[in-house]
Amino acid sequence: MPLSGFFAKLFGGKPRVDLWRRFERMRESVTGTMSQFYKVREIKTGTVLGLKIIDHEKSDPVEGRYRGLKKPGEGAIGTLITGDNIAKTLEWGESTTGDSYILLEFIPGTVLHTVMSARETFPPAQRLDLVRQAAAAIATVHNAGFIHRDICPRNLMLRPDGRLVLFDFGLTVPDQPSFRQPGNRIGTPSYMAPEVVRRRPIDKRIDIFSFGVTAYEICTLDMPWPRVSGGKAALRHDSPSRDIREFWPDIPPLLAAAIMACISADPDNRPPSMEKFLERIAGVTI
Repeated sequence: MPLSGFFAKLFGGKPRVDLWRRFERMRESVTGTMSQFYKVREIKTGTVLGLKIIDHEKSDPVEGRYRGLKKPGEGAIGTLITGDNIAKTLEWGESTTGDSYILLEFIPGTVLHTVMSARETFPPAQRLDLVRQAAAAIATVHNAGFIHRDICPRNLMLRPDGRLVLFDFGLTVPDQPSFRQPGNRIGTPSYMAPEVVRRRPIDKRIDIFSFGVTAYEICTLDMPWPRVSGGKAALRHDSPSRDIREFWPDIPPLLAAAIMACISADPDNRPPSMEKFLERIAGVTI
């Protein structure tokens, strides 16, 4: 059975949805790593939503690695991860044309990567706030029993009200031994933990590493290692990183030390959880 048919079975007999009779496009699609994303309006209610349609040609090779392990699909995972800093998954299923879809709340705002690419420095207090919000989002994922595996600014949305929201659970897996085996180089290279690159066993500390790189970038608009393109970026993560104080000399010492610990090449030197990271910076004020 092709994987698309396999995942259709996971929908448990849900009726197929005629997406383009139910919704009208408000914006043309945005292409993601394994999907197309649309801003849509539900015709019956007028509600504005996000509609993600999975590209099985791209997702099946990734999902195929977990055949036989009863891995839940992205939509099912999303419904199990809920919190103030998490994009809400509202519905998931299969369309009348056989496409897997996920219906999400529509989050107004700008992708964090886009904001930082404009090279406009965040005020110090906002840097601290964004770091805390990102940490809280990842803690929510871990407490729900999952490893995100692609924490980076491209998967964080900054709302106009200042709230940071984590989205995209396309690479997320249950935090269980069968899904923590070495071998899958999954994620965004510049944010990828050394143990992923070296094909070693992994756990939720790969997200803590990726968070550390993201937090470093939020605080400095730069990266712990000199920027290089493509997969070569991840190969540098075993080597010493540049101290964050080179780019922000006045960073509070507790915040600097906590972020630098997150990007340690040795997972044992990283905070063991996002809660522990948040505890380390609990007393930081700017």
